[in-house]
Amino acid sequence: MSDNYKSGFVTLIGRPNVGKSTLMNHLIGQKIAITSNKPQTTRNRIQTVYTSEEGQIVFVDTPGIHKAKNRLGDYMVRVAERTMSEVDVILWLVEPTSYIGAGEQHIIEQLKKVNTPVILVINKTDTVKKPEILNYIDIYRKELEFAEIVPVSALKGDNTDVLISCIMKYLPYGPAFYDEDTITDQPERQIVAELIREKALRCLEDEIPHGIAVSIESIKYRRSNKESIADIEATIICERESHKGIVIGKQGAMLKKIGSQARPEIEDMLECRVNLQLWVKVKKDWRDSDFLIKNFGYNPKESE
Repeated sequence: MSDNYKSGFVTLIGRPNVGKSTLMNHLIGQKIAITSNKPQTTRNRIQTVYTSEEGQIVFVDTPGIHKAKNRLGDYMVRVAERTMSEVDVILWLVEPTSYIGAGEQHIIEQLKKVNTPVILVINKTDTVKKPEILNYIDIYRKELEFAEIVPVSALKGDNTDVLISCIMKYLPYGPAFYDEDTITDQPERQIVAELIREKALRCLEDEIPHGIAVSIESIKYRRSNKESIADIEATIICERESHKGIVIGKQGAMLKKIGSQARPEIEDMLECRVNLQLWVKVKKDWRDSDFLIKNFGYNPKESE
């Protein structure tokens, strides 16, 4: 590794649904953060790692910064805000619009408190005309002094190479934190749980508010006919008895659909055949219980 190798930590912030997970997945080139069009999809700080000959970027994907409504929401906001002062670069992802709403203003106020270089990333450029983007850049530039402003389309992958170069500029020189084949430090159980939760959110669409969690009861590996098989038992937790019936569906059809959509992606990640068993349980008000929040892999200590 050469003396001019760089490595550092970068956080992605932005209001819910602005495309943080989609951008992360594109930059890393592998699906790690889950994506859905519901707010509060990302609940934990997911670390993903980008390694090249020039350097290594460890991405810390924070939960979206927003006004908290319950203990889980409160925890998510504290984690997001604390992360900003602990990294080398902040990427602030926004949508291409000339209106800077209360959510954005709240983030601007937080950013004014830190000395970390901020790169403004205007996402979803595939949805607007090029001259309009210059106008949006101008509007944001008046609000805060940014280290760089980079327009991208996370969905199409436009300009993401420029974004990587801009990030590298602000990273300190130093050896890599992770082996070059490391993509995430998330335990596999957590990624499996998130993949199942993503499919549940997608399949259920508007039928259930986002009050569901997934708990992995067990992952056991065995060999059969010279191939490796992972037996996974997972429980989808919902907040109401009425939700349980919706998650299970008529004669178990919805649960089967969630399982059959999640299985191929879990097999891709674990690189073996997966036998997935899904159950559904009701735990009322789990989002307001420290014990239950911890039980689903969200660690309240992280936000202290």
